[in-house]
Amino acid sequence: MFFKAKLTASAVWLFSVLLFSGLLNSLILVSSVVAKTVKMETVITGIDIPWGMTQLPDGNFLVSEREGKIYHVDLTSKQKTEVKGLPEISARGQGGALDLLLHPDYEKNGWIYFSFSSASGEGDGDNTSIIRARLKDNALLDKQTIYQASPNSDKSQHYGSRMAFDKEGFLYFSIGDRGDRDVNPQDITRDGGKIYRLHDDGRIPADNPFVKNKQAKTAIFSYGHRNPQGMAMNPNSGDIWIHEHGPKGGDEINIIKEGANFGWPVISYGVNYSGSKFTELTEKEGMEQPIWYWVPSIAPSGMTFVTSDKYPQWKGHLLVGSLKFGYVVLCMLKDGRVTSQEILFEGVGRVRNIQQMRDGYIYVATENNKIIRFVPEVSK
Repeated sequence: MFFKAKLTASAVWLFSVLLFSGLLNSLILVSSVVAKTVKMETVITGIDIPWGMTQLPDGNFLVSEREGKIYHVDLTSKQKTEVKGLPEISARGQGGALDLLLHPDYEKNGWIYFSFSSASGEGDGDNTSIIRARLKDNALLDKQTIYQASPNSDKSQHYGSRMAFDKEGFLYFSIGDRGDRDVNPQDITRDGGKIYRLHDDGRIPADNPFVKNKQAKTAIFSYGHRNPQGMAMNPNSGDIWIHEHGPKGGDEINIIKEGANFGWPVISYGVNYSGSKFTELTEKEGMEQPIWYWVPSIAPSGMTFVTSDKYPQWKGHLLVGSLKFGYVVLCMLKDGRVTSQEILFEGVGRVRNIQQMRDGYIYVATENNKIIRFVPEVSK
């Protein structure tokens, strides 16, 4: 079962349509409750395009800036210190310094995972790379390459690159189709347009779906993806959820399945940016349907499941950021599926990332040089 969401950039237009149709009451209720109980507090500024962010056990942050830097940020003093010892980063187009993730046992082993675009692979151009390293005195040490996608591409889009661990300790990450939609996503002998699964040290799991195929990239877990820029583990089911950009329309939320083909570009609910069609199909046997999709596109980036008691009205549901419209989408969940959505915090800015951190607060990274914390207001 899948669902379609139609959005416009104008909340006024949306509200008028809902009012006319008699559906506005519940939307006003949710929106007014959110507005009265949660405020936005800017906690970090001066990072041009903050792409990845993670909270350390001491409460401070690591934040990647897409142009090729990582900062250690003290939330109390607001002081930013540039982290040294980064690998060579190819910062061009949509590439650069990308996601950051702590190992589930970080407090014991100190491993930090970092994704970025690298020119060190095979051929001209660059491709997505994953390393792990340890942080000491604001420098990355003990760097180990976990995965280097190949071949390189001289195109500068669709690096994908979100990461998540599952409950069993496997590392999942995304690599976009690198702009080669008719070449990479449906070909398991090539990187690009895939979700990957590895052991935490980069070894290929023996039960990965394509390990017996001598021609396949055996790190692949699922394929037929366009450009996934949101990834999180569902804390209830343990499944890995992603969202990915469509072209003009057809952004999707998908639940990753072992060996599954998610259809790009054979099936899609989107069209070319010019408005012309590149496929007549929205479904095909052997290809997965999204559990939710958007027409028109919202350009989703970042996603987080809300488990914190700080936000009782959102707890048990999913938050997704929108680059295109500059708001947050609350995806209401029931029985492991998206059933409806609400638009929150219009005008917050182009949302690049949204995460519930270890302190229980939700943080939003925007492309207008700031990271915001959602702070529940205490009723008096």
